Amino acid sequence: MHGFLPSDRYYAYLTWTEIEALPDKANTVLIQPIGAIEQHGPHLPLAVDSAIATGVLGKALEQLDPTIPAYALPPQYIGKSNEHWHFPGTLTLSAATLGQVLTETAESLYRAGFRKLVYANAHGGQPQVLDIVARDLHQRYPDFWIFPFFIWNVQHSVGDWLSKKELSEGIHAGDAETSLLLSLLPDFVKMNDAVAEYPDQRLQNRLISLEGKLPVSWVTKDISHSGVIGDATTATREKGDRILADLANGWVQAITAVHQFQPLALSPKKSLD
Repeated sequence: MHGFLPSDRYYAYLTWTEIEALPDKANTVLIQPIGAIEQHGPHLPLAVDSAIATGVLGKALEQLDPTIPAYALPPQYIGKSNEHWHFPGTLTLSAATLGQVLTETAESLYRAGFRKLVYANAHGGQPQVLDIVARDLHQRYPDFWIFPFFIWNVQHSVGDWLSKKELSEGIHAGDAETSLLLSLLPDFVKMNDAVAEYPDQRLQNRLISLEGKLPVSWVTKDISHSGVIGDATTATREKGDRILADLANGWVQAITAVHQFQPLALSPKKSLD
């Protein structure tokens, strides 16, 4: 069941008595891997985002200081992927359903005494859902701290191995994701079918972009025939190994920071007297 995740860090392998006996549940870091089952072009499996979420997190947990209490929850494999549903095989939940599943899961953890929950999300189509869930949970339970992290937003140097064009326009199933899958699941990558496809520049202008400060709504069929948005043909296993190690190191730092995080508190209001 644990897959890429270390068995001794897998929450579902604990008994209820072990959960009850954990010495410092308020500072135990629970991590919810969140991925997707969606098309990633003709060369990659549907499980890309789920594999990246669990693979990167698993590598990080292997390297984490053993004195830091941290456990990975069972992965949420299906996410909000409706931008890809025109391509056969994509599975999707609505934003409302995904939000409700994450909310009720988090509330179960809160009832058990946990107070720190990290979302390790690897699908770019759902950070907004996670942000809303995290804020609403904290508003409802003021001592419950939710960290809606994107798997690629930790400190890393992935850009050192990608072209400028790929960095600016490669947002789905391109060089980085394909290289990472060559490291994680090489038997399921069909490099003979890899393609390069970037959005038509006429879809963007000086101010409006697909992703950025002034974005436009889009679904994948608007901008890609293959389902790829980037260049998968330049991917390599060596590059993927480096990306995996780099992201894992960033996640070690992130989990450590969450463990050390102290609840926010305003200083006492100064008297005007």
